[in-house]
Amino acid sequence: MAKYAVLCFDDLRVALPLSFVERVVRAVYLTPLPVAPEIVLGVVNVEGRVIPAFNMRRRFRLPEREITLTDQLVIAHTGQREVALVVDAVSGVFEYADPDIAGAETILPGLEYIDGVVKHSDGLILIHKLDRFLSLEETESLDRAMSLNAGG
Repeated sequence: MAKYAVLCFDDLRVALPLSFVERVVRAVYLTPLPVAPEIVLGVVNVEGRVIPAFNMRRRFRLPEREITLTDQLVIAHTGQREVALVVDAVSGVFEYADPDIAGAETILPGLEYIDGVVKHSDGLILIHKLDRFLSLEETESLDRAMSLNAGG
């Protein structure tokens, strides 16, 4: 059984392996990051670490909306960096066994950010591939933007 944090965006639910998640905090002011990829909303200071904050709604092609005080930031780790994911809410931690997860390629090939789908009693939950969250181009653009922001 693997544990997942379930992130909510309107009616869409996305699960992230709990091993990637450091913590969940209330949404705070994001400092804009010039020249960053369009998916980056800005940066946030978390205990002295400057972390890029991502607009998950854009990645999943959901309607845009302003960040509210009830939104949350999921501080997580990819293989390359720490990230802050802006989410409407985190509904909890759930456990799923491999047989419960249908591979994304069997449902809709080409979903590069989705590892699989879980059928839950009240609907489907997408399993997110955080390590493939950014394209190579977006990664390089973010690296340049973060470097400029750090004064390098």
